[in-house]
Amino acid sequence: MNEQDTTAVLPRDAGQATETRTSSTPVQQPATDFVSQSGYQPLTGPPPSSSAQNSGQQGGGSAQAGVAKPGTEKKRSGRLSDDKRFKIFSGSANRPLAEEVCKFVGVPLGETRLQRFSDGEVHFQLLENVRGADVFLIQPTCFPVDQHLVELLIMMDALKRASAGRVTVVIPYYGYARQDRKDRPRVAITSKLVADLLTTAGANRALLVDLHAAQIQGFFNIPVDHLFASPVLVSHFRELNLPNLTVVSPDAGGVERARFFAKKLDVPLAIVDKRRTDINVSEVMNVIGDVRGRTCLILDDIIDTAGTLVKTVDALLEQGAGKVYACASHPVLSGPAVERIAASRLEQLVVTNTIPLQEPAQRISKIKVLSIAGLLGRAIESIHMETSVSTLFS
Repeated sequence: MNEQDTTAVLPRDAGQATETRTSSTPVQQPATDFVSQSGYQPLTGPPPSSSAQNSGQQGGGSAQAGVAKPGTEKKRSGRLSDDKRFKIFSGSANRPLAEEVCKFVGVPLGETRLQRFSDGEVHFQLLENVRGADVFLIQPTCFPVDQHLVELLIMMDALKRASAGRVTVVIPYYGYARQDRKDRPRVAITSKLVADLLTTAGANRALLVDLHAAQIQGFFNIPVDHLFASPVLVSHFRELNLPNLTVVSPDAGGVERARFFAKKLDVPLAIVDKRRTDINVSEVMNVIGDVRGRTCLILDDIIDTAGTLVKTVDALLEQGAGKVYACASHPVLSGPAVERIAASRLEQLVVTNTIPLQEPAQRISKIKVLSIAGLLGRAIESIHMETSVSTLFS
């Protein structure tokens, strides 16, 4: 790790967090069983002395196979870098994405200290003044979902109590979105519950990316800007210029998303009729549309266990499709997903960096990652400058 590790573990008998400054000595061992089992290592903002150095390293590439290097972004104007009341902070869920966004916008990532007691409780402190500031807090609620969600709530509470002027929570991946209605007796609507928690914790507005269901915007009692990763994905597949391309929706719920994608690429649309028999279990029924001899592109918002994806690939090839590609905004890739993708007849899976890929997925050459840092950066600029966000998709 090039930057200094500011993660600290607080002993169980400490009673409260100690007022220690950033240490340059990396933590050798996580203190909790959960951390050691999951490989989760929280990261916080760099100390003041290393801010300039880290800022110059954000465009660096990764040696991991299948991970695309962030493209060179247009140089941003200095108007936001000179605005002392414009600040961006990040949680530990996807710090590299937050750093890319800050580089794109031209502001340093806000300085914080994130510590954990030995039982896993979060202690969070802002290391700079935010009174009256327009603050953007970047934190996807990805694995471990509950831990990152609680961390996000605590960070927002700290911002509110520090008298931040406005707090915009930037959630590239909105966890618990798949439970958005009562489809069975006596179940929770968790997407509404999370929206209420975020509002209560102090969010003044929300910036979300590719919600599982668009109506989740209505669960919030604060303004919501809903971004789509489609401009980044469409641009990539335009450059590939795949022959005889057909966009495929893996289920009826994704038809609107797939139709928009197909219209942008000016190609036909096909639909897979899917019946879900249980959580994370689906059965592909049949393909609606002609895919014989075509190159198919499966479009989805979330790839979790990849069961639906692999069955859709098989169904398309059985119907005579030539090659099958896939793309998705959120690479959750839990359980057997990586093994299924590696063993499948899929040519390539293209995802975005709303969620950081875990190490097993980084080793799969079939998986390619595109950055949405520019998209988020432009949206953040628009919100701060009070200009239209919808122009990003026109």
